[in-house]
Amino acid sequence: MITAYIGVGSNQGNPRAQVMQALAELAELPATRLAARSPLYGSAPLDAPGQPDFVNAVAAVDTELSAAQLLEALQAIESRHGRERAYRNAPRTLDLDLLLYGEAAFASPVLTLPHPRMHERAFVLRPLLDLDPRAEVPGRGSARELLLACAAQSVERID
Repeated sequence: MITAYIGVGSNQGNPRAQVMQALAELAELPATRLAARSPLYGSAPLDAPGQPDFVNAVAAVDTELSAAQLLEALQAIESRHGRERAYRNAPRTLDLDLLLYGEAAFASPVLTLPHPRMHERAFVLRPLLDLDPRAEVPGRGSARELLLACAAQSVERID
């Protein structure tokens, strides 16, 4: 079993309901157990001003799926929620990002681990630290120290 961390976010429809439903669907993935989930957080969109705020969380799963299989399963969940990729940083009914997969660090045409921008995003680091206060981002360092570098980003716990 590998422990993986998944970022969950939504800013379309009913974002809170989308995130909660996605967390329930993660618990139903084959060969995977939802180990924990963070509280929900609200945050303004970083790269797309003028969009509605996001609801975000991070889930920890223990899985026997490969990283590629897990990514495929996450994309299937997004699709069931009506996720469209009309353009970069488009509003999302659901966004599931594979953040960490054990200690894996690699880049391929379809997947980069750790997630290439997670170290710059308070809405990822804050809930990750709720699940693992000693979390490390391979190649980047302590999630706690990385969060300090994101101090200007507003992330508010909403549950």
